[in-house]
Amino acid sequence: MAETIDTIDAEENSAAEVEGAAEETGRKGGVDDDVLVKEGDIAGDYLERLLDLLDYDGDIDLDVEAGRAIVSIDGGEDLEKLVGPRGTILEALQELTRLAVQQETGSRSRLMLDIAGWRADRREELRELGRSTAETVVSSGERVRLQPMSPFERKVVHDAVAAVDGVKSESEGEDPKRRVVIFPA
Repeated sequence: MAETIDTIDAEENSAAEVEGAAEETGRKGGVDDDVLVKEGDIAGDYLERLLDLLDYDGDIDLDVEAGRAIVSIDGGEDLEKLVGPRGTILEALQELTRLAVQQETGSRSRLMLDIAGWRADRREELRELGRSTAETVVSSGERVRLQPMSPFERKVVHDAVAAVDGVKSESEGEDPKRRVVIFPA
């Protein structure tokens, strides 16, 4: 009965990771925005060179949000090819970009890459899945186990479930088969 999810996305935005990144940069309470802007600039340069090599058009936008650099590529007609099935190519490009940033800064990066708005659209799908599944659990009184997801996907679903009264959610299992379970509160 439960809708399914395919694994596609990046790391969970947890407080522990933010603190870990802060320790790596020698700052307490979070990563400094200047450090994140520098990460975004390095990532933007790396991705611009990649787009040039591929002869793809795209506009690169850099932002800082929730303690991480956000890099978006939009505007080119070939960009969908860089997303791949269920975001697999996007995931690989994100990891390569993180490695390029790490090589230059010496610190692990948590930057998030979005191409052609795919992650933003996926986030909306996951919010709707979490909300609708939570409402189903409220009406049926039975727990629902979703398909395995990435940490990022699970966080989006947990946040959506938390907004619905009468239900709660937990993650169970080990990665890469870790999944969200939604049950009556």
